[in-house]
Amino acid sequence: MKKTLLFVFAVIAVSCSVFSSCSKSEDATEVKWATFNIRYDNSDDSLNNWKYRRDSVANYLKAQSIDICGMQEVLWSQLMDLEERLPEYQHVGVCRDNGSDEGEASPIFFRKDRFEAMDSGTFWLSQYPDSVGFIGWDGACCRIATWAKLQDKKNGKIFMAVNTHFDHVGVEARKNAALLIIDKIKEIVGDRPAVLTGDFNVNDQSDAYQTITTNEFVLKDAHKVAQQVEGPSYSWHDWGMQPMAEREKIDFVFVTPTIEVISSKIYQEHLVDSLKPETQWGYISDHNPVVTELKF
Repeated sequence: MKKTLLFVFAVIAVSCSVFSSCSKSEDATEVKWATFNIRYDNSDDSLNNWKYRRDSVANYLKAQSIDICGMQEVLWSQLMDLEERLPEYQHVGVCRDNGSDEGEASPIFFRKDRFEAMDSGTFWLSQYPDSVGFIGWDGACCRIATWAKLQDKKNGKIFMAVNTHFDHVGVEARKNAALLIIDKIKEIVGDRPAVLTGDFNVNDQSDAYQTITTNEFVLKDAHKVAQQVEGPSYSWHDWGMQPMAEREKIDFVFVTPTIEVISSKIYQEHLVDSLKPETQWGYISDHNPVVTELKF
């Protein structure tokens, strides 16, 4: 009788363990994910210079409870400023000119308490992705994509973040960059969830956009498939100087089909610090951040 009871208890314990494990693996990952061109540190920007905005950019991520953010136009000094101001975040990525600290970076920031980087890297958007500083196709300058293979510490789910800044001149460069990024996603995480963020320098009528959203390995425009959409229709405003009729959405979040997009919001250029409602943020960049709530 005693042996029988021990056997029953053992079966129950194993079953509970398996059930607990299965339940944990079935927990969904919910994440607030942003793309944000923070504008490089340019002395010609006068009162919009980085030294007047760096605290606001860091405070913005905290105030909006951003979990993961792909940034563009980040110089090394700006990266160090953000690292100092965002101790709760880890970042991956290098600068494009020398693969270290020269030129612009497209880093990915993520909350250290929620996610772990299993692997990460940067490749150049060119015919030779591993060639540092190589200018691809008809591009005007070298361009990069930074990626991270992340794991949710709570449920163990593995997914991929890719962040980029497409060329502002080369049509072929943008189209081929899109194809290269798609190949890299397939190579690194296969059919696991993946999110591509960036400043693509073109709108949704471009060849590059169509390549991303109609490829056999399709990525969906999160803003278009979101259950709830808020904010203006544009993301770039050039410090408010771009005529309203000419403003476009050139910053995007793309997701693989298994990812559910709960909401997508483009934040207005005149923002108020939610931590200090009486304080105007003014322009925190010449681009508006795009923030999505994702579930997978």
